[in-house]
Amino acid sequence: MPITNPQEKFIHELCLTYDAEHQFLDAQQQMLGQVSDGELQGMIQTHIDDTQQQIQNLEQVFSQMGQEPQRQTSQAAQGLVADGQTSLQEAEGGPVADTLIAGAQAKVEHFEIASYQGLITGAQQMGQDEVVNLLQENLQQEQNTAQMIEQSAPQLVQKAMQAA
Repeated sequence: MPITNPQEKFIHELCLTYDAEHQFLDAQQQMLGQVSDGELQGMIQTHIDDTQQQIQNLEQVFSQMGQEPQRQTSQAAQGLVADGQTSLQEAEGGPVADTLIAGAQAKVEHFEIASYQGLITGAQQMGQDEVVNLLQENLQQEQNTAQMIEQSAPQLVQKAMQAA
Protein backbone atom coordinates (compact mmCIF):
# COMPACT_ATOMS: atom_id res chain seq x y z
CA MET A 1 0.00 0.00 0.00
CA PRO A 2 1.52 3.34 -0.99
CA ILE A 3 2.00 5.91 1.75
CA THR A 4 0.80 9.22 0.35
CA ASN A 5 0.16 11.43 3.39
CA PRO A 6 1.18 11.91 7.04
CA GLN A 7 -1.82 10.00 8.40
CA GLU A 8 -1.03 6.96 6.24
CA LYS A 9 2.59 7.19 7.41
CA PHE A 10 1.41 7.30 11.01
CA ILE A 11 -0.86 4.26 10.56
CA HIS A 12 1.96 2.38 8.80
CA GLU A 13 4.34 3.06 11.71
CA LEU A 14 1.59 2.22 14.20
CA CYS A 15 1.08 -1.18 12.54
CA LEU A 16 4.83 -1.84 12.67
CA THR A 17 5.02 -0.86 16.34
CA TYR A 18 1.97 -2.98 17.17
CA ASP A 19 3.67 -5.97 15.55
CA ALA A 20 6.97 -5.23 17.28
CA GLU A 21 5.29 -5.15 20.70
CA HIS A 22 3.72 -8.56 20.02
CA GLN A 23 7.06 -10.01 18.87
CA PHE A 24 8.85 -8.58 21.90
CA LEU A 25 6.17 -9.89 24.27
CA ASP A 26 6.63 -13.42 22.90
CA ALA A 27 10.41 -13.14 23.16
CA GLN A 28 10.29 -11.82 26.74
CA GLN A 29 8.05 -14.68 27.79
CA GLN A 30 10.58 -17.14 26.33
CA MET A 31 13.55 -15.37 27.96
CA LEU A 32 11.92 -15.28 31.37
CA GLY A 33 12.47 -19.00 31.83
CA GLN A 34 16.15 -18.69 30.95
CA VAL A 35 17.06 -15.96 33.47
CA SER A 36 18.99 -16.97 36.58
CA ASP A 37 19.21 -13.53 38.26
CA GLY A 38 16.15 -12.83 40.42
CA GLU A 39 16.28 -9.07 39.94
CA LEU A 40 16.50 -9.37 36.15
CA GLN A 41 13.69 -11.91 36.21
CA GLY A 42 11.54 -9.43 38.14
CA MET A 43 12.32 -6.65 35.66
CA ILE A 44 11.38 -8.84 32.71
CA GLN A 45 8.14 -9.94 34.38
CA THR A 46 7.26 -6.31 35.08
CA HIS A 47 8.01 -5.43 31.48
CA ILE A 48 5.86 -8.31 30.23
CA ASP A 49 2.99 -6.76 32.18
CA ASP A 50 3.88 -3.31 30.80
CA THR A 51 4.02 -4.67 27.24
CA GLN A 52 0.55 -6.16 27.58
CA GLN A 53 -0.71 -2.73 28.67
CA GLN A 54 1.18 -1.06 25.81
CA ILE A 55 -0.53 -3.36 23.32
CA GLN A 56 -3.90 -2.35 24.79
CA ASN A 57 -2.89 1.32 24.53
CA LEU A 58 -1.96 0.80 20.87
CA GLU A 59 -5.34 -0.82 20.27
CA GLN A 60 -6.93 2.32 21.74
CA VAL A 61 -4.78 4.43 19.41
CA PHE A 62 -6.07 2.43 16.43
CA SER A 63 -9.61 3.03 17.68
CA GLN A 64 -8.99 6.78 18.11
CA MET A 65 -7.73 6.86 14.53
CA GLY A 66 -10.82 5.00 13.27
CA GLN A 67 -8.82 1.90 12.39
CA GLU A 68 -8.91 -1.77 13.34
CA PRO A 69 -5.70 -2.99 15.04
CA GLN A 70 -3.45 -4.46 12.39
CA ARG A 71 0.03 -5.92 12.51
CA GLN A 72 2.51 -5.24 9.74
CA THR A 73 5.64 -7.34 10.15
CA SER A 74 8.45 -5.31 11.67
CA GLN A 75 11.68 -6.57 10.13
CA ALA A 76 13.65 -4.59 12.72
CA ALA A 77 11.85 -6.33 15.58
CA GLN A 78 12.41 -9.71 13.93
CA GLY A 79 16.11 -8.93 13.69
CA LEU A 80 16.41 -7.88 17.32
CA VAL A 81 14.57 -10.99 18.48
CA ALA A 82 16.69 -13.25 16.24
CA ASP A 83 19.94 -11.67 17.48
CA GLY A 84 18.89 -12.20 21.10
CA GLN A 85 17.87 -15.81 20.47
CA THR A 86 21.13 -16.57 18.65
CA SER A 87 23.20 -15.14 21.49
CA LEU A 88 21.26 -17.15 24.06
CA GLN A 89 21.74 -20.36 22.08
CA GLU A 90 25.49 -19.78 22.12
CA ALA A 91 25.60 -18.97 25.85
CA GLU A 92 26.00 -21.72 28.39
CA GLY A 93 23.37 -20.29 30.73
CA GLY A 94 23.78 -18.70 34.14
CA PRO A 95 25.19 -15.23 34.71
CA VAL A 96 26.66 -14.89 31.20
CA ALA A 97 23.25 -15.62 29.67
CA ASP A 98 21.75 -13.01 32.01
CA THR A 99 24.11 -10.36 30.60
CA LEU A 100 23.10 -11.35 27.07
CA ILE A 101 19.41 -11.16 27.96
CA ALA A 102 19.87 -7.74 29.56
CA GLY A 103 21.80 -6.52 26.52
CA ALA A 104 19.14 -7.78 24.13
CA GLN A 105 16.44 -6.18 26.26
CA ALA A 106 18.30 -2.84 26.28
CA LYS A 107 18.52 -2.86 22.47
CA VAL A 108 14.79 -3.56 22.25
CA GLU A 109 13.98 -0.73 24.65
CA HIS A 110 15.94 1.81 22.63
CA PHE A 111 14.24 0.65 19.43
CA GLU A 112 10.86 1.04 21.12
CA ILE A 113 11.76 4.47 22.52
CA ALA A 114 12.65 5.70 19.03
CA SER A 115 9.45 4.18 17.61
CA TYR A 116 7.24 5.88 20.19
CA GLN A 117 9.01 9.20 19.82
CA GLY A 118 8.28 9.13 16.08
CA LEU A 119 4.64 8.18 16.64
CA ILE A 120 4.21 10.94 19.22
CA THR A 121 5.59 13.52 16.81
CA GLY A 122 3.14 12.38 14.13
CA ALA A 123 0.18 12.38 16.53
CA GLN A 124 1.09 15.87 17.76
CA GLN A 125 1.26 17.17 14.19
CA MET A 126 -2.20 15.73 13.52
CA GLY A 127 -3.61 17.27 16.71
CA GLN A 128 -4.47 13.87 18.18
CA ASP A 129 -4.10 14.75 21.88
CA GLU A 130 -5.62 11.54 23.29
CA VAL A 131 -3.39 9.48 21.01
CA VAL A 132 -0.38 11.49 22.19
CA ASN A 133 -1.27 10.72 25.82
CA LEU A 134 -1.53 6.97 25.17
CA LEU A 135 1.75 6.92 23.27
CA GLN A 136 3.51 8.99 25.94
CA GLU A 137 2.39 6.47 28.56
CA ASN A 138 4.04 3.71 26.52
CA LEU A 139 7.16 5.81 25.95
CA GLN A 140 7.52 6.49 29.68
CA GLN A 141 7.32 2.77 30.47
CA GLU A 142 9.96 2.01 27.83
CA GLN A 143 12.27 4.71 29.18
CA ASN A 144 11.85 3.42 32.74
CA THR A 145 12.62 -0.14 31.67
CA ALA A 146 15.69 0.96 29.71
CA GLN A 147 16.97 2.87 32.73
CA MET A 148 16.46 -0.08 35.08
CA ILE A 149 18.25 -2.47 32.72
CA GLU A 150 21.14 -0.07 32.19
CA GLN A 151 21.51 0.39 35.95
CA SER A 152 21.56 -3.38 36.51
CA ALA A 153 24.10 -4.12 33.74
CA PRO A 154 27.28 -3.54 35.80
CA GLN A 155 26.04 -5.85 38.55
CA LEU A 156 25.13 -8.55 36.03
CA VAL A 157 28.53 -8.31 34.34
CA GLN A 158 30.24 -8.52 37.75
CA LYS A 159 28.31 -11.72 38.57
CA ALA A 160 29.29 -13.17 35.20
CA MET A 161 32.96 -12.33 35.79
CA GLN A 162 32.89 -13.96 39.23
CA ALA A 163 31.28 -17.10 37.80
CA ALA A 164 33.88 -17.42 35.02
